[in-house]
Amino acid sequence: MPDISQLQARLQFFENQQAIRACINRYMTLCDSLDADTPLDELAGLFTREAVWEGKGVRYATSFGGYRGREAIRAMFATYMRTPAHFALNAHFLASEVIEVEGDEGRGSWMMLQASTFAEGASHLNAARLTVCFALEEGHWRIAHFQTENLFSRPTTAWNDDAPLPVPVQAG
Repeated sequence: MPDISQLQARLQFFENQQAIRACINRYMTLCDSLDADTPLDELAGLFTREAVWEGKGVRYATSFGGYRGREAIRAMFATYMRTPAHFALNAHFLASEVIEVEGDEGRGSWMMLQASTFAEGASHLNAARLTVCFALEEGHWRIAHFQTENLFSRPTTAWNDDAPLPVPVQAG
């Protein structure tokens, strides 16, 4: 049977995992609604002072590039915060989560699906592999190194349609 210190260590591990999960969830929630009203200070505050944000692979390295330091990352996100908003619809879906934690550092990986419609009307579907390193800074888990690598990307038709949903008729 584990002693109290082992149980405390296990509890701390799970609490750290949950804090990392909450950090990436808040990041995605803010990215889903990037516009002139997005709390830019909160978004930038999800990153460590010396964080790196980078697109990997040919498509994302070319489209997004990379940014070093919280202020550079903040400036990159500021370009999306305009009226009209860059995205008319933006939804990120994360799956296949793995989060490892050791001491004051963590690493997570996710498969991400992103459905977007842009202000000019075009829609796009992207899938990416996210590899994200986290660090405990000033008592908060923050993103230390964010990597997004495109797996596929394609234009598509609009996401939302007023057509009725096909559901079975209920006997009654």
